[in-house]
Amino acid sequence: MIVLKRPIITEKSMRLAASNFYTFEVDKNATKPQIAKSVADKFNVKVLKVKTLNMKGVTKSQKRVRKTYTTGGFKKAIVKINKDQKIPLFETPKEDSATVTTVEGEPIKLREKKDFFGKTKVKVEQSAVGAAPTTQRKVITGK
Repeated sequence: MIVLKRPIITEKSMRLAASNFYTFEVDKNATKPQIAKSVADKFNVKVLKVKTLNMKGVTKSQKRVRKTYTTGGFKKAIVKINKDQKIPLFETPKEDSATVTTVEGEPIKLREKKDFFGKTKVKVEQSAVGAAPTTQRKVITGK
């Protein structure tokens, strides 16, 4: 029987992951010992505590037809593991600074900005020392 279905990645679950609480969607009939054993086997960690929640389904309405329906609920498990252990699925990647160079091989410092709608814009901040002012320009990426 498959106990773990998938990890739940939300803002709240990522904040909990920082304090060694990890959130998973599990089978509705799974018990706490089964959940603890499957997490320990799959991720090779020591499980200290398991909390479970039965989440209700959401009532939704169709747009063109006057009908409502209820989505199926699910069971959520919050698992606490040992302090010195981590589950790599919930780790946020470190920001890598990319080095951009001009045709002449001079490095350029880039600053990333988000606009009002959340799209990414990249602006050239400065060029290397001694570069001509004509090499400064704006570069816009994203849609």
